[in-house]
Amino acid sequence: MTVALGGCGSSGSGGDVTLKLVAADYDLDGGDTTQQYWDGVATDFEAAHEDIKVDVEVISWTDVDRKVAEMVAAGKAPDIAQIGAYADYAAQDKLYSVDDLLSIPTQANFLAPLADAGEVSRVAYGMPFVASTRLLFYNETLFSQAGLKAPKTWDDIESSAKTLKARGVKFPFALPLGSEEAQAETMNWMLSGGGGYTDSVGSYTVDSEQNVAAFRWLKDNLVGEGLTGPVAPGKLNRKDAFAAFSGGQVGMLNGHPSLMQQAKGKGVKFGMVPLPGPDGKAKSSMGVADWVMGFKQNGHRKEIGTFLDFAYSDDNVLEFADKNDILPVTVSASESMGKDPAHKDLWQFLDALPDSTLPPVGKTSWAKVSESVKKQIGSTVESDGDPASVLGAIGREAAATENAE
Repeated sequence: MTVALGGCGSSGSGGDVTLKLVAADYDLDGGDTTQQYWDGVATDFEAAHEDIKVDVEVISWTDVDRKVAEMVAAGKAPDIAQIGAYADYAAQDKLYSVDDLLSIPTQANFLAPLADAGEVSRVAYGMPFVASTRLLFYNETLFSQAGLKAPKTWDDIESSAKTLKARGVKFPFALPLGSEEAQAETMNWMLSGGGGYTDSVGSYTVDSEQNVAAFRWLKDNLVGEGLTGPVAPGKLNRKDAFAAFSGGQVGMLNGHPSLMQQAKGKGVKFGMVPLPGPDGKAKSSMGVADWVMGFKQNGHRKEIGTFLDFAYSDDNVLEFADKNDILPVTVSASESMGKDPAHKDLWQFLDALPDSTLPPVGKTSWAKVSESVKKQIGSTVESDGDPASVLGAIGREAAATENAE
């Protein structure tokens, strides 16, 4: 959908400027709430800035990254893109730095882990748009009927899953390691086991002892015991796992805030806890952010910055977060949400965000590594799978990709 909006505003440049904004669609139900949101922001902005128009195009998540890449390759880059990754464009010198675009108060208001994740070689190019963390969801009705309590350790997950299986639950623990978002589910378990994709200095540690141990446990204690349901984890996508949870067929799975909205809509009662580690709460949970970036091609640096300073106002940030059951990316909006009882369901996610760990999105190699994980990680938990071998292969490929950059 493309909507060209009229009415405009001055950024101090001579003559009218039209900014092209491409954004991802967040509406889970196939509606046009994302389009309505950006239309509203653009209309309000134009009313205060006479010489700047904003042309909005909202594209589904399935296609938006590819279509923006095609626009850039064709020499028709948008002025602003709100998509999933920025590092490749930054490495190609196609983006303005955040310093070039935003006022100091707007920059300083980003939550620190998210701002740091927007850097390539210590220069910020990606501006976080929305964020989420991950919690372990469990079906309260199924747990109550089975006399179970929320799991606090990996052993609790296993024993609860065994009880649920014995009671006929289709997916005692849904483990989506399919291609849709396997890199995220993988990171959940890496962090849960005390590992991660990278170490404290940013070097890849895909096949660390902790990571191998986590996937060996999944293979032996969940998948090998028949506790992950009738679909092989490597064939199970997140969307299908979420749908099964919302259909009352899943005992436990890792989820983000949008799952709350989906499950509530189907009348499923659920609880949420941090994903346990082997012996208790994990030190860190996974954080995720989507990104905004400003392209240099059309030379609209000042106009882009003026619009983005407006777009990152608390009112706008909170409106989008509220509509989509997702987390704001600024300190002031997060504080507001944390004080508003209307957002009580999100407080657990919000509390986890400041100490969360994000994927290494600032690495230009991450896109290739992520794809490699999506293709291979499911095999770690197959009956003949070898977690050490698979993670070792992914790790070697990650190191080679990083060294080739």
